[in-house]
Amino acid sequence: MIDAIEIRRAIGSDAPLISEFVTNTIRISNSADYPASVIERVIGNFSADAILKLMDSRIVWIAFQDGQPVGTASLDGDTVRTVFVSPTAQGRGIGRRLMQTVEVAAFASGIKALQVPASLTARNFYARLGYNEVREVVFGEERTLVMEKQIA
Repeated sequence: MIDAIEIRRAIGSDAPLISEFVTNTIRISNSADYPASVIERVIGNFSADAILKLMDSRIVWIAFQDGQPVGTASLDGDTVRTVFVSPTAQGRGIGRRLMQTVEVAAFASGIKALQVPASLTARNFYARLGYNEVREVVFGEERTLVMEKQIA
């Protein structure tokens, strides 16, 4: 099933698709680890317009399965950001493939180590990929973990 995944660089017309499934993913996947107030604040960062703005300053990828958007990830300098896999597609290797795509692009541009601000929900996912916790960041009720991996 993993071979049916297409990962490509996102384009402007993908912004509404990315916004919709990221918002859905945050509401479903992160609700066990964060209160509703944090979920709603974070979702506010992922409107279609906000995604378009992110595309101006980051490399954004989108993953499709059977023509449907199922995942996204982005590279902002030496930082991995906005990694989401649709709840109905989690556990199929899509996140791993997206992270491999990001790591290959980072390595090709001379980056030796990547950082990722990980939600509590994603902590174990990144740990399985070789990322180590460096520090915790607390913003109100929101806790994230900065994780890092040497890629060269």
